[in-house]
Amino acid sequence: MNDLTLPEPITAYFAADLTDAHAVARCFTPDGRVLDEGKTHVGRAAIEAWKEAASTRYRYTTTPRTLEKNGGIYVVTSHVSGDFPGSPVDLRYTFTLKQDRIATLEIAP
Repeated sequence: MNDLTLPEPITAYFAADLTDAHAVARCFTPDGRVLDEGKTHVGRAAIEAWKEAASTRYRYTTTPRTLEKNGGIYVVTSHVSGDFPGSPVDLRYTFTLKQDRIATLEIAP
C-alpha cells in the first residue's frame, strides 16, 4: 500500500484482501453487505464465500490511490491489476462504517 491514510477497518480490508477470505469477512459487521459485479452478498459467511470465489478465479493486486470522505461514506479509488479481463482497472470502493467495522461495501468502475 502507499502512504494513503485510511480508517482502520478499510486498511484491514485491503490487507486481508491479499491473503485471507476469512479475515476479509471479519472486517464486516455481522450483517455486512457487499455489492460487487451486480450481486449482493449479505453476512460474514456470504462475504467470505464471495471473496474466496474471487480469489480462486483471479490473481490480482489492489493499490488504494485516493480517499474521499462524505459524511460517513468513504470512497477509495484503487488500481487493480491481475489476470482478469480488462486488467488493469481503477475501481471505486465505497465503504460505510459502523462501530469500527465495515457495514457496506460497493465495488464499481
